[in-house]
Amino acid sequence: MSGPHGVLAVAHGLALVGLQARTVRVECALAPGIPGFRLVGLPDTAVREAGDRVRTAFARSRLRWPQERIVVNLAPADLPKFGSGFDLPIAAAVLVATRQVPAEALAGVWLFGELGLDGSVRAVPGVLPAAEGARAAGASLLLVGETAAPEAALVDGLRVAPVADLAELRAVLAGEQPLRDAQPAPAAPPGDGPDLVDVRGQAVARRAIELAAAGGHHLLLAGPPGCGKTMLARRLHRLLPPLAVPAALEVAAIASLAGERAADAPLSLEPPLREPHHSVSAAGLIGGGSGIPRPGELSLAHHGLLLLDELLETPRWVLDALRQPLERGEVVITRARAAVRYPAAVLLVAATNPCPCGHLGSPVRACTCRPDRIERYRARLSGPLLDRLDLQVEVRPVEREQLSGPADGEDTATVAARVVAARQVAAERWGEAIVNRDAPVAALRSSCRPAALRTLARTIEELGLSARSFDRSLRVARTIADVDGADTVDVDHVEEAVAYRLADPVAV
Repeated sequence: MSGPHGVLAVAHGLALVGLQARTVRVECALAPGIPGFRLVGLPDTAVREAGDRVRTAFARSRLRWPQERIVVNLAPADLPKFGSGFDLPIAAAVLVATRQVPAEALAGVWLFGELGLDGSVRAVPGVLPAAEGARAAGASLLLVGETAAPEAALVDGLRVAPVADLAELRAVLAGEQPLRDAQPAPAAPPGDGPDLVDVRGQAVARRAIELAAAGGHHLLLAGPPGCGKTMLARRLHRLLPPLAVPAALEVAAIASLAGERAADAPLSLEPPLREPHHSVSAAGLIGGGSGIPRPGELSLAHHGLLLLDELLETPRWVLDALRQPLERGEVVITRARAAVRYPAAVLLVAATNPCPCGHLGSPVRACTCRPDRIERYRARLSGPLLDRLDLQVEVRPVEREQLSGPADGEDTATVAARVVAARQVAAERWGEAIVNRDAPVAALRSSCRPAALRTLARTIEELGLSARSFDRSLRVARTIADVDGADTVDVDHVEEAVAYRLADPVAV
């Protein structure tokens, strides 16, 4: 596009708002006046510094930098722009504005990458969601850095080509060099891990982790130190079935945005496992930060397992931040400049000691905690959060004979096969990728015998539990029936489900 002041060049970049990538129109115009570079369109510091990076990269690549006033506009102007991924589209727009490449070369082309001072093109966090956004916007080609190309190529329906440096970008756009198509790394199946057969005793806890894996139910394991709480929780992760490719791509996109995924890593079908330390902040757990909020541990565990060990060492206000995301399956973070949504459909497994010293109720060591300290310790687990933990299990120390004797339980492969079968039954009943934890209550009631519903209602009332406890116990009962191969939820299923809701789960 030409005008009285020369060419108006247009390239297309991408701005990430959470996992959503929005197209940014990068407009570059040259005007008479003192040579300089001005960037407008609500850029942050990293975007404003693009001018210095691009100008130096032009010089190092022996490309012509205009001796005129350069104005670059990032539209829409009211959308905040963050990060260094705009370097590549800005450079492409300058190449067109200076007639070093034809304007039509950018038709249908989106660009996303950072420029080094030597002219090299580098990967930027969030390449995978950026590629998804480019495809949704109708791009026919996405140009990214060499190391970012395998990750971007995971997106179907979009041609991705790597450019190693600015000189190659110019040659490709000028038609002097053919495009190199990127190849995605093959999907990697889940690897081996610790086996459930290593666990001695703990029959109730073993049953609970099987139900948690089969129905996606949140689990609390309470007991003295060394009784196997963390060991059980980590083996629960091995019971989860492999991810479908769409779910694996969603998990990879979150990791990419957080900068925790190598660009050339294969697509992993293993559900994520996140184990944040109990000193984690609310922003680290839920997500946050300056500018566009980043995903936290909760979203990084999407479609997988979030293990909170030493639960009651975490401040109560941090734990209570989990309440709404666990209910909705997503995190909504609102800031002055942006509001973002991150998926957070996790299986939460929490492990805790019954008191600060950990030995309350232990048959081998006496508790040394004062009563007031125990009370403050337990108060960190609020009633509303406890309500959302469907399975609450007391874990006791294992007898010496069991520790030294032969294996007394099933291995991971055997239990995992039952978990897969139960999840397939639930998927046929509710729809693909819906577990019993998220099933609609009305439909759940229709799959229960009237006597089972009456028993559940009476028991919930006798225990003084909430209406949410009724619904969640009903979901657990449905999972128990599925694992046992029953079509209808019966009285024995709801009785077992309610038995997992302890009156005081940390008073072991």
